Amino acid sequence: MSMPSDLEISRNASLRPMQDIAHTMGIDDDLWEPYGHSTAKIALDAAERLSERPKAKYVVVTAITPTPPGEGKTTTTVGLGQGINHLGYQSIVAVRQPSMGPTFGIKGGAAGGGYAQVAPMEALNLHLTGDMHAVTAAHNLLSAMVDNHLHRGNHLDLDPNEISWRRVLDVNDRDLRQIITGLGGKADGTPRQTGFDITAASEVMAILALATSLRDLRNRLGRIVVGYNRSGQPVTAEQLKAAGAMCVILKEALKPNLMQTIEGSPVLIHCGPFGNIAHGNSSVMADRIGIHSGDYLITEAGFGADMGCERFFNIKCRASGLTPDAAVIVATVRALKAHTDKYRIVAGKPLPPELVAENPEDVRAGAANLRKQIDNVKAHGITPVVAINSFPTDYASEHQAIMDIAADEGVRAAVSHHFTKGGKGALDLAEVVMQACDEPNDFTFLYPDEASLEEKIETVARRMYGADGIDLSPLAKRQLDSYEANGFGTFPVCIAKTHLSLSADPKLKGAPTGWRLPVREVRVSAGAGFVYPICGDMRTMPGLSSAPAAERIDIDDDGQIVGLS
Repeated sequence: MSMPSDLEISRNASLRPMQDIAHTMGIDDDLWEPYGHSTAKIALDAAERLSERPKAKYVVVTAITPTPPGEGKTTTTVGLGQGINHLGYQSIVAVRQPSMGPTFGIKGGAAGGGYAQVAPMEALNLHLTGDMHAVTAAHNLLSAMVDNHLHRGNHLDLDPNEISWRRVLDVNDRDLRQIITGLGGKADGTPRQTGFDITAASEVMAILALATSLRDLRNRLGRIVVGYNRSGQPVTAEQLKAAGAMCVILKEALKPNLMQTIEGSPVLIHCGPFGNIAHGNSSVMADRIGIHSGDYLITEAGFGADMGCERFFNIKCRASGLTPDAAVIVATVRALKAHTDKYRIVAGKPLPPELVAENPEDVRAGAANLRKQIDNVKAHGITPVVAINSFPTDYASEHQAIMDIAADEGVRAAVSHHFTKGGKGALDLAEVVMQACDEPNDFTFLYPDEASLEEKIETVARRMYGADGIDLSPLAKRQLDSYEANGFGTFPVCIAKTHLSLSADPKLKGAPTGWRLPVREVRVSAGAGFVYPICGDMRTMPGLSSAPAAERIDIDDDGQIVGLS
């Protein structure tokens, strides 16, 4: 018998009243605001009100280098939370809000899946409480004020050729990647080339996720660099007098959103920064509330441990002041087989038949990537746990192969069936994660603040990716020198590279050696507080596929959404 769809499972779940969910977390009635029947906003004062309560164990869920469809980190995060609840403890799950670009594109929704998901999935994947739109509006207000400044005389001497601030939209639209604005007559503005990124790639989104208070949000927005004047000095949102209005737009969006799993445990949904050019983690505000609201706080970092988890450790933990107790590395049979470089997996297309045939030897042959990601977690002094996300096409021999690899590395592992069985299917995983949390750890950042930006990039490249070093283009070298001179040298780095390989080449699988990381240019997110070197061709505005999910999403005769996955 086949499983119901994610949407059917979500609709059939018996959801608890939002008041019960808030009270489960110890949140008083004056600290949460209902938003419809299934969602609420949590007031910022909750962080301070709860601060005297004990801290939860703090767990980050990451993964091996994923295949294009992903390995189920969100599903595992939710399933682990549900499993911990079945063992008699209170878990709080904190994850990012999905972008509607992927929801209507190839990937589909991001509410988890099967019997380990956030409900209702329609609300989560479509608008939710409007935070994405607030980020879009705040970002584009600054864009409008940049162009208005040029039109009104440009007294800051902003160089039109050095404006880095683009526009954003939460829709996949490749035709907007490069555009020319200001066409028409003199009253229509100053013509210049610019473009659109997806809202998740906005620095405003990265700022919202890292802000620790409304005042911190206001200050960070003011530090946004929109470009440079003709003397090479940065021009900021504060100088354009835009930051205050941006903060007003984002005031409600800074409040985390409260939802629940289909088993009725609390979930904090907040922010969705891009996982390539930004830090790819949910918000500091959500974690500051969740850390005092239960026994375990489980959050998720984007892509593999070399990407989102490295940034969780070195960017998010720097901003929040919180330190993790354990890290879960999600591994799948299909991903380990893919790292043999024998199979071609394409998002939106069926898996190759030979990939789903029983073959534990291929699982062992693809182990290098898992071993490297385990090492990447250990490099930060944190205990890793391998979560084997079980698929119906897996074989017990293949699961055992992954268990053996983890044992060789001296780390705990468990097979988890949360997708098909919910929290009860994640009990083994929950138990080993709780054991890992009870072990002493020695959390450490990968590099000190005072290291040069070049040293930080090289440290990440060598230690996390296995590179032999870095090759800076002349442009990147000049930019790094400029950022050091302008006071950005103490920032952490957020390396923008492909998520499909430990290297900068998406075609290189496993754990490549004998290569160097090419850095073609470097940009600064001064408000978010990090510098991001660009290594490869980073698409910040996705396009739609030949058969996007939008073609299948509709309303039926009863007014119900159909086709959402």
